[in-house]
Amino acid sequence: MYHCPYCGTSVKENEEFCIKCGKQLPKDVVSRIYNKNKFNKLWYYPVVAAVIIASSAGAAHLFLKNQSAEAKEFYRQGEQQLLDKNYDQARDLFSQAIDHHGNFTTAQTSLEFVDLAINLENSLNKIRHLKEEQNFQEATAMINDAASALRNYDGAAVDQIIEDIEELQSNIKIEELKATLAQEPEIEELKLMLWVAESINHDEAEEITQYIRDQIIDFSFSKASEQLNQKQFNDAQLLVEDGLKYAPQSEKLESLQATIEKEKISFETAQEQRIEQAINSAAVEQEFNENDAIELITADLEKNDQNNLVVKGEVKSAATVPINSVVVEYSILSANGSEILTNEVVIYPDLLYPDEVGKFEFTHYELDNELRNLTVEVTKITWYTEL
Repeated sequence: MYHCPYCGTSVKENEEFCIKCGKQLPKDVVSRIYNKNKFNKLWYYPVVAAVIIASSAGAAHLFLKNQSAEAKEFYRQGEQQLLDKNYDQARDLFSQAIDHHGNFTTAQTSLEFVDLAINLENSLNKIRHLKEEQNFQEATAMINDAASALRNYDGAAVDQIIEDIEELQSNIKIEELKATLAQEPEIEELKLMLWVAESINHDEAEEITQYIRDQIIDFSFSKASEQLNQKQFNDAQLLVEDGLKYAPQSEKLESLQATIEKEKISFETAQEQRIEQAINSAAVEQEFNENDAIELITADLEKNDQNNLVVKGEVKSAATVPINSVVVEYSILSANGSEILTNEVVIYPDLLYPDEVGKFEFTHYELDNELRNLTVEVTKITWYTEL
């Protein structure tokens, strides 16, 4: 604000005379007023321009913010449709999200996943058809491929499809197990099937697992019992132990295992006693064979046609083994019991088997005593055993 140098009245812009005193204002005062007004106008334009730019930027920011919010809302709705398996609606919503936000990479990934989900749904339907036709090998290969296709994705919708795949995979394994069981497989195949059945997280799989385990238990019990009856204790134990690998809590097999162990101990104890008894019997038998193996049946004196005195007799083998070289020693006694002579004679045959009879005979040419005055007495018999 400027004032008149003469009266002090305020001077406005573009005034050359003071409105109060009427005097013409000095040129320097008029010049200062003009220059100041001109300077103030020069600052006005940049400020206005800055306000316009700021307003435009704010409007643009607000627009982009609204676009982003709408994109997120389309994406949220698309996710829900994806979870509900409404794939066409999900695709449209993800596309709109991308239209509202060009750099919406998550929406772009979800849009790609929709196409994959549609392909997987078609594959799963085909796999279900293959399962019904019992084409388990091809169905298993396809479902493995379907699971592999999801490795690079995650999220609730992915988890949902994975659950569907796992459920179908379990159903395929269950149906395959049922089909195999219907063919009455051998025990070794049942053992392999048990591991498969146990790996399936399904109520029906638990029933199949128990059925297979019962089959293994019954087989192991039956075969082990046969071996036990034949006193093949080690083989019986191996069969039970193998069965317990597949049915570790089987009371039936555990009970049989305890029985086998008791029977084995009892048998071994009895066997030791039998061996000991056999050894004792063998010793007794050997002693008998060495000392009492020959029984004297007869020993007589008689005259032959030449009036010679003949000693004749028979012996019998009571041994349990063949004996040979049997020698009979005898004495000829007078009527008063005095010994006239002694002699040894070998029996024939030379080899006697158990219960076989041997004979002996010897002619005395030098004796001329009357037969009635003489007697013969066997004093000793010796022999050798074959064994």
